[in-house]
Amino acid sequence: MNRIREQIEQAILMGEFPSGARLDETQLASRFAVSRTPVREALKQLVASGLLEHRPNRGVFVRTPSVQELLEMFEVMAELEAFCGSLAARRVNDEDMLSLRELTAACERAMQSGDCDRYYRANEQLHNEVYRLSGNHYLARQAAALHKRLQPYRRLQLRVPYRMRQSMNEHRIIVDAICRGDADAASSAIRAHIAIQGEKFNDLVADLQLCAAV
Repeated sequence: MNRIREQIEQAILMGEFPSGARLDETQLASRFAVSRTPVREALKQLVASGLLEHRPNRGVFVRTPSVQELLEMFEVMAELEAFCGSLAARRVNDEDMLSLRELTAACERAMQSGDCDRYYRANEQLHNEVYRLSGNHYLARQAAALHKRLQPYRRLQLRVPYRMRQSMNEHRIIVDAICRGDADAASSAIRAHIAIQGEKFNDLVADLQLCAAV
């Protein structure tokens, strides 16, 4: 099901399914050579993420955010994750440090493989662990929900040249700050890691526009 969801996401980002297009379960099941059940579940996940919209008695339609909305969501994401990192640095223990180091090593292996999708999955696990280590369940839920909403765009960003290696370097800085209990450094490092402004945001928008034009 994850594979199908990721392929539908990719088709949307590549412009194959433009904003406003209706997605048909039967056609998608035929395309992926599966039953309608995993397609239906994948569509439900994409509706929950906000990339698709369910319209009663009409079906499921593609809903892609505007550039301004995307920027605003990433700005909020940066602040939520920065707060998670700050709290995690204040509360981290030896067991937590080991977990963070292991997840960082998994990201490293994925980066070395050059597989963007594998790296994204390892990256997602590391971010979720930082949310958990904040010790604030409400904050962790909000951060995880917005992370899932931005998932297609965070994945696409990793395809910008050299971004995966840059992301890995940023992870090392974040984890080192949390493990030494430096809340301010952890917060600043995560904010810089997530904030898609300036050059990084322009790269992402250019990639989206290029995909849509192909």
